[in-house]
Amino acid sequence: MTRKAIAIENSPLQDLPFSPAVRAGKLLFVSGQIGLDPETQALVEGGAAAETERIFKNIAIVLAAAGRELADVVKANVYLADMGDYPAMNAAYAKALEAPYPARTCVGVAALPLGARVEIEVVARR
Repeated sequence: MTRKAIAIENSPLQDLPFSPAVRAGKLLFVSGQIGLDPETQALVEGGAAAETERIFKNIAIVLAAAGRELADVVKANVYLADMGDYPAMNAAYAKALEAPYPARTCVGVAALPLGARVEIEVVARR
């Protein structure tokens, strides 16, 4: 099975040692996304709900670069710096995706990059 990295044009993250996504067989693995505004490279304000909304916009950008969309997501892993943010994240998550929802895991972690409250990675089908 071959794997192919998906590049995002003009991404300020392109110098980091990971790919935004990797296609392997019929699956697309999207790297964890935090609520960074791609224009300012700053974390969006407004807490877990706002971050989750921005995360799904960022995920949609990566998916589109691979010819996919949010409806193709079959698995999501959610990381929360504070499990108290679960209700806010969950409400924004439910708005971003349609039923049947992807399989999902949600775990609490000690910290996330740049002080983010939420990070989400997904797997999409081809």
